[in-house]
Formats: sequence, C-alpha cells, structure tokens
Amino acid sequence: MFPLYDENPTRITPYFTYGLIGMNILVFLHEVTLRGARLEEFFQLYALVPRELTTNFAGEWTTLITSQFLHGGWWHLISNMVFLWIFGNNIEDRLGHLKYLIFYLTCGALAALCQWFIGMNSAIPSLGASGAIAGVLGAYIIRFPHARVMTLVFLGFFVTTIRVPAMILIGLFIIQNIISGFASLQAAANMSVETGGVAYWAHIGGFVFGIILGPLLGLFSRDDY
Repeated sequence: MFPLYDENPTRITPYFTYGLIGMNILVFLHEVTLRGARLEEFFQLYALVPRELTTNFAGEWTTLITSQFLHGGWWHLISNMVFLWIFGNNIEDRLGHLKYLIFYLTCGALAALCQWFIGMNSAIPSLGASGAIAGVLGAYIIRFPHARVMTLVFLGFFVTTIRVPAMILIGLFIIQNIISGFASLQAAANMSVETGGVAYWAHIGGFVFGIILGPLLGLFSRDDY
C-alpha cells in the first residue's frame, strides 16, 4: 500500500513541512551532480557513519542532523517526501511551527542514534529523512488514528485505491519494520556481517520517540476541529 493523501484538514499553512521538503529536494539535486570520490566524500562528511560517531562523538554529532537531509536515490527521496507531505502538515498544525521543527529534528536525531546503537562500529553511512518521518507517523497515529488515508493498493497486476484508517496504514508500516528489523539482525549475526541497507531500527526508534515527544510538546493541547 502507498498513501496518496489524507482526509484531514488543517487550519494553518504548514510552512515548515514545505520547507523541509524543499531542503531535502535541493540537497538531493546537489547529490546527483556529484560522482565517484566526490559523492563518497560528501556522504562521509554529512551522513552518519556509526564508527566515526563512536570514536569522535564531539566532532561528528552534527551528522545526526545533516544525515536527515541526504537520500540514497530517487525512490528513497520521493517516498519519504510523499509521507512527509501527507502526514507532516497535521502534526505541524497541532504543535505549531517552531515546536514542530524541534520535534521533527529531534525525532530524526534520536532515530539515527537507535540505528547507531545497533551497529556502533559499522562503516556503512546512515542517511535519510525516514527516522524523522517515522516520528511524524508515531505522533499521527495517536492523534488521528481514525483519519482516512486514500491509499494506492497493489494486488498482483490489479491496482486500486481504497480509504484506509491511519491506524491500519501506519500500524502495518511499523509492524513490517519490526519484523524486518529483527530479521536483519538475525541475518547479520548468521553471516557475521554488518547490518546495512534499510535503516529499520531508525524507523522503529523514530516512531516510538514520536509517540513520546508529540504529547510532551502539546500534540493534544489544541482544540478539536
């Protein structure tokens, strides 16, 4: 299933959601101009490399933020930005602009730390907005569990759209990540290799911290529509 839009109006213009999407796109457009060693150097500077963070936290902590604006490919970027576009505006509406930005970046940084904890000595760069967006999803599922999301559904060769409650759509997302996260750990242990690829534990961590931080920052303090 892939979300297209939600039926959940807002009362404000979500400037920071638009701004975050714009920044992610601009950074990625810069990425695609880089090749070979220049791209590798760019990732080494701004992506989170667990081994570097472990050995030099004071010099590398900023990558907890900068890595949130990097992406590994077009689909990585597009899928993240669609989720942010659909779900971010309602959380920004509830938290207010500044607290939403703090919430987003904090969820992203804590999510990156969760992934770091799984492989502190890994040399594989960790990057992407997925952890921060998982935080947005965590806040959304507890604030708007019954909001309907128009969703594109693929059933083999048959494609259709259905309205799905946010609780089901986001719930399936996190269940999939939990299963895949444990599977990746088991595979890595069996093969004695580093965990890499999809940052499942960043998704899980971001989601949990979104559920925790959202209410602390006032997710439920504003009146209903």
